[in-house]
Amino acid sequence: MFNSLKKLFSGKTGPASAPQPDSAAPTTAVATQFLRREAVFDRNNRLSGHIFTLQESTMLADADDGRQRGFDEILLDTLNTSTEAWNTSLAFIPLSSASLDLAAVDRLKSSNIVLLIQLAADAEADIVCEAIDRLHERGLLIGVFRQPKNTAFARVIQLADFAAIDIGANEADTARDFSAAVRAGAGERPKKLLACNVETIDDLRFCQQWHFDNFHGKFASSDSGVRAESSGDPHKALLLNIMRLVQGDAETAEIAAAMKQDPLLSFRILRYLNSPALGLSNRIDSLAQALVILGRQRLTRWLSVLLFSVRDPHFGDWLVVENALTRGRLMEVLGEQSMPGVAHDPLFLTGIFSCLGELLHRPLAETLNDMLLADDIRNALLERSGPYAPLLAVAEASEDFDLPRMRSTALEAGVAPETVNRALLAATAWASEVTEYWE
Repeated sequence: MFNSLKKLFSGKTGPASAPQPDSAAPTTAVATQFLRREAVFDRNNRLSGHIFTLQESTMLADADDGRQRGFDEILLDTLNTSTEAWNTSLAFIPLSSASLDLAAVDRLKSSNIVLLIQLAADAEADIVCEAIDRLHERGLLIGVFRQPKNTAFARVIQLADFAAIDIGANEADTARDFSAAVRAGAGERPKKLLACNVETIDDLRFCQQWHFDNFHGKFASSDSGVRAESSGDPHKALLLNIMRLVQGDAETAEIAAAMKQDPLLSFRILRYLNSPALGLSNRIDSLAQALVILGRQRLTRWLSVLLFSVRDPHFGDWLVVENALTRGRLMEVLGEQSMPGVAHDPLFLTGIFSCLGELLHRPLAETLNDMLLADDIRNALLERSGPYAPLLAVAEASEDFDLPRMRSTALEAGVAPETVNRALLAATAWASEVTEYWE
């Protein structure tokens, strides 16, 4: 995906052509369109949002304005299928300036959306600026990619909320000068600097030095700063022990005694259980009360979520956390449609525990030996067999940028691309909402 984003963000545009009507489809038919998302981080190492594109976006690099509108419309229609997406984090949506008048743009949610505009070769500043003013009135944010040779760029960038540059496709001096120019001439609106395709930690540090605010790229997945403390975190050890007690036959008093070993942990659990993310109607003031209100199965679910909270997280930590939460919720949402009548908490636990070995830096099989899990969960995680395995394969594939794998796993699980897309958006929003309440 990073290579296709480079092409998309590079500013290379084909010759202009007459715009096609909104209903025009790309000239290359696409049988299935799966959504994909890339993490965007802020200066505090936290996830600030995602860049959303389609698995077929490699074709965008060579599209003329008419075909680009068709591809953009597919992306927008895909994103508009979810009414609950982007509750807390930002959704960055790359679009051509030729697509700003699409009806699908007007159907976008008006909050937490950043349209990342790539200026078309024949973009007219007056028209683009008028469109941006209209979008600002609706509450949408606007990002503009660096395109100094485009005649409309100098005026359009003045209206931007985000100024973006492809770090991988430009020399360091260019990125530095771009940052300085944006900060010196903020124009009508204050701007944040967005660094796309940041490939290494060294590149990231350079961008941080030059006052960039948000960062996207391979640096996050290659972050070697995985905390050794994670495996030895006493909070996690206690959480695992409490989970074993809750899942077993331990008395409530025994569970409460285990909680008292760490008052801070008790505080964190109760604060999380009372957060708006859970939406409980009654306040929970003790673990004993939680057992009564939630039941042991549901409490196990929320303890497993809290297990993935990371103190002083870095980029690699956040990717593990978000992958775990998103996998769990994605499997649960898909299961509601593809496995009616089946309890969905086990699907959630399957997804979230699939990242447990990476979180604790232990072999997954060794970690699971210490836990009381249903055979179907254990078989899905260790043998990739049983009723939960197909949906786990879909959840794992949704993190990669391998279209054939997405197609094959979805087909085997019996879920359509549009179903996967809606579930992925819902799961992304849920994971963002949950982590918002972590310290």
